[in-house]
Amino acid sequence: MTDSPKRRALLWVALGASLWGADTPLRRPLTASLSSSHIVLIEHVILTAVLLPVCWRRRQDWLTLRPAQWAAILGIAWGGSALGTVCFTEAIKIGNPTTAVFLQKMQPLFAVALARALLHESLGRRFWLLLAAAVGAGYLVSFGDQLNVSLLAGERAPAALLALAAAALWGASTVLGRFALRSLPFLTLTALRLVAATPLLLALAWNTPGGLLRPLTGGQVASLLLMALLPGLAALLIYYRGLSQALASRAALAELAYPATATVLNWALL
Repeated sequence: MTDSPKRRALLWVALGASLWGADTPLRRPLTASLSSSHIVLIEHVILTAVLLPVCWRRRQDWLTLRPAQWAAILGIAWGGSALGTVCFTEAIKIGNPTTAVFLQKMQPLFAVALARALLHESLGRRFWLLLAAAVGAGYLVSFGDQLNVSLLAGERAPAALLALAAAALWGASTVLGRFALRSLPFLTLTALRLVAATPLLLALAWNTPGGLLRPLTGGQVASLLLMALLPGLAALLIYYRGLSQALASRAALAELAYPATATVLNWALL
């Protein structure tokens, strides 16, 4: 693949990631009245209703998958789409949403390590210099120019740990997604990721106080629909289109477009 298609692929990844920035202004107000597991469940139920017909029409894409490919899909669905999103939702519920977004800058560390270990991607010396610069800049933007341990003390520690857990799960999903895209079109992978996450989310919500059923207001329904379809479905489709042609290690850095747009929108709207 020439440099130009690779660069275009990274631009698609960055565009999809930038749309994720619209998620927090919609998700944070919902946490005042709904549990994290319920928010993520309703989001996935909406997307499952949209994508289940796609899964059925494209069944020839996934009926012949091998166990290793199914393991990757379940890792993406249960790890990144279900548990990762629940962790992130809880992090912005109990902590500063922008800090939770900034901590996603640690995601490339997890993605790069897995890309090297599982996909045997060649990184090169220049890549490690760029990665160090990106992570260092991420720390400065998040915490300033001092090594201040108190930033993560007290109430901030659980929110930070949840945000880092989400970053680890999403970083792993980037690598597993790149592996799955070797055998699946990006539309099929998007559909399988979201549909396969729903059973696990049903189990999580079932064990949440209040049970599965929660009354919703018209405003909550509108926010959930917009959150599911714009930073959810549209962003994933664009993201996987780019990831199908980009190296997972490079894509993890392009995904830093997400905290950039999220910071601006959080400042303006929250």
